[in-house]
Amino acid sequence: MAPFTLAHLSDPHLAPLPKPRLIELAGKRALGYVNWTRNRHKYQRREVLDALVADMKAQAPDHIAVTGDLVNLALEAEFAPARAWLDGVGPPDRVTTIPGNHDAYVRATSHRFGETFAPYLAGDDGRIGFPSVRRRGPLALISLSTAVPTLPLMATGTLGRDQLASLEGVLERLAAEDVFRVLLVHHPLKSDARQKRMTDAAALLALLKRHGVELILHGHDHVHSTAWFEGPNGNIPALGVPSASALAHGRYPAAAYNLFRIEKDNAGWRCDQTVRSLGAGFQIGQIKHVRLI
Repeated sequence: MAPFTLAHLSDPHLAPLPKPRLIELAGKRALGYVNWTRNRHKYQRREVLDALVADMKAQAPDHIAVTGDLVNLALEAEFAPARAWLDGVGPPDRVTTIPGNHDAYVRATSHRFGETFAPYLAGDDGRIGFPSVRRRGPLALISLSTAVPTLPLMATGTLGRDQLASLEGVLERLAAEDVFRVLLVHHPLKSDARQKRMTDAAALLALLKRHGVELILHGHDHVHSTAWFEGPNGNIPALGVPSASALAHGRYPAAAYNLFRIEKDNAGWRCDQTVRSLGAGFQIGQIKHVRLI
């Protein structure tokens, strides 16, 4: 079997931000809008995102995973341009996305992500909901949602009891199959920032310790990260990636994406990671290559 290549990018935070109506700036959005106009618009740049996506498509991955935060304030006017952008990344059979906390920024539009991106969310059974499973080549992509509206100054995520219970059944079924299981979730499974953490990460880690997956992909923190978590047959790598539209600023690196080359290796699996990142002159180049598994 030929190697399968999975690309992973996250947190595109699509610019420009549409001009909100005054009524839309009540509550949490008011602070988010001030942050965007004073700071974030300087380093969340559409030309960066376009350069990154063009380079990624040139690598001809077999599938692309986008782990959330496509929009910024979940304004009604943000969703149609975000869908147009994702359509340009690739068709729903070649691209999988999940929501991030910015995609469910406020309760009033928390349903819009599911409506707008339904073809990119649906599992192989056609159902829109989480967890969902999409089989692509040797992979089983398991999508979760931690996207819930939160109070101002909070960016936490939660899976919830029902999603965790359903996930256990999914992991039990897949454990008996010869597939490379990739878990997609927006929030990292471990965070030192109380206001940005996944509130029920401990419950998810307990499930993974019992049932396992081969790879975990996430976004949210806007940095390169690799962590390892206990599984039933060894440690599981969990990888985060910088915002796909970011110029380097402060402690945050420039936009990047991951490429994973996955293939059978005797009775097990081999997975190599390549990281490609924005450099000088808006050029994208390789900055890392490592064997994960």
